[in-house]
Amino acid sequence: MLQAIVDTQRDIYLAFAEHIKTFANGGGWTAFLAFLPMGIVFGAVHAMTPGHSKAVLATYLTGASAGIGRGLMVSLALSATHVTMAVVIALFSLPLVSVMLGSAGSAPLLEDLSLMGAWMLWSACFRPPHVHGEGEGVAVGFMAGLIPCPLTLFVMIFAMSRGVPETGIMFALVMMTGVALTLSSVALATVLFRTRIEKLLATRHALLAKISKLVEGLTGLILVIIAMREISVR
Repeated sequence: MLQAIVDTQRDIYLAFAEHIKTFANGGGWTAFLAFLPMGIVFGAVHAMTPGHSKAVLATYLTGASAGIGRGLMVSLALSATHVTMAVVIALFSLPLVSVMLGSAGSAPLLEDLSLMGAWMLWSACFRPPHVHGEGEGVAVGFMAGLIPCPLTLFVMIFAMSRGVPETGIMFALVMMTGVALTLSSVALATVLFRTRIEKLLATRHALLAKISKLVEGLTGLILVIIAMREISVR
């Protein structure tokens, strides 16, 4: 299954590269725009591969009292941040790449991961159960999406090297739609699953709250341990 996803992703990526090359050589907009909707498929398939903070998204929505609306909001914020970060890095080129990837021996992205884990640990230990601010979902989605999408970065750099950055930006926009579709599906499935479990445990609110806090706390602890281990190795 994973190999099929990777193969599909590679084929679409290579086709996009050819269309960008053709456009850069004077091929016109028609062929490129006709193929552009495939970016949605590319984004959706790409988001199925490991990464993209799907586990963080599912864990947050499991421990939160968020409904379908807020769950979708979190997934959209995550998708937009994940793809936009790659576009920003490409547009600002090497100086920003150097800062983001820690060429001076630091690891800002891993530190963001550590921050996310620390926040989840604090939330699990000290916040009352099921108390979540209106803007919290967007903040969680933003933090979880800070690691840029590598494939969007590759396409942007390729398009810029051909002198047509607008094609890379357009690709990023449609790809973001596909990523959002997959992550929104994860969000919907998580919220519906949690709602179902809540109904089954309707008479055991205290047990449900403890389980939610335990899941959130364990995930936060794992994120902190992974980030700190990687930072110490560097």
